[in-house]
Amino acid sequence: MGNETIQFDPTAVEILRASIPHVPFDGWCEAALFAGANDCGYDAEAVRTAFPRGANDAIALHSRLADQSMVDAFFELPERPEKVHLIIRKLVLLRLESAQSDKDAVRRAVSVLAMPANAKLSVKLLYATVDSMWRAAGQRDTNFSFYTKRGTLAAIYSATMLAWLADNSVNLDKTVGFLDRRLADVARIPRLTKPVRKFMTAGQSFVGTITRGFAKRN
Repeated sequence: MGNETIQFDPTAVEILRASIPHVPFDGWCEAALFAGANDCGYDAEAVRTAFPRGANDAIALHSRLADQSMVDAFFELPERPEKVHLIIRKLVLLRLESAQSDKDAVRRAVSVLAMPANAKLSVKLLYATVDSMWRAAGQRDTNFSFYTKRGTLAAIYSATMLAWLADNSVNLDKTVGFLDRRLADVARIPRLTKPVRKFMTAGQSFVGTITRGFAKRN
């Protein structure tokens, strides 16, 4: 396993972070970005340069920063889980815990990404998140399991994130319980599918093509 650090535009990051407090009130829009830019000493032109596609670029950056924070936090743990399912569990919880203070902004982002016009961006960001998780877990194989693992985790993470958005418990107990149940369900799949594993080869090319297509879309 290794921690690959992504370089982000520092101006865009500064404007984004200053804009987050405005998002719960204004939504993900130019008004929030302009307000955040003003708070940290930038003008409207700096916003347009940093986020040429406006709010969608800001949401994308917010998601990618959260992915990087999750990976950084995982590798900074004094003791990391060794079993893959426990590593994934920890990464999902780190991803959500890091966004706890920005929950209203995340909720607003989910609403924007749920719009049909933003379907491609939504899939791209979800893929990036689960790919970051699997890579942090040391799973970099490119065979059929590469795509099935990411597809399975995408479903688990998406459902858990929605549970997290509705979770008002102090220690995210409801979210943790929900995640553990989903992981337990997935753990049963290998035992159920082993007898039909030989039939999976035919679908390998199809799944791979679809997933790669999702990953490349903007």
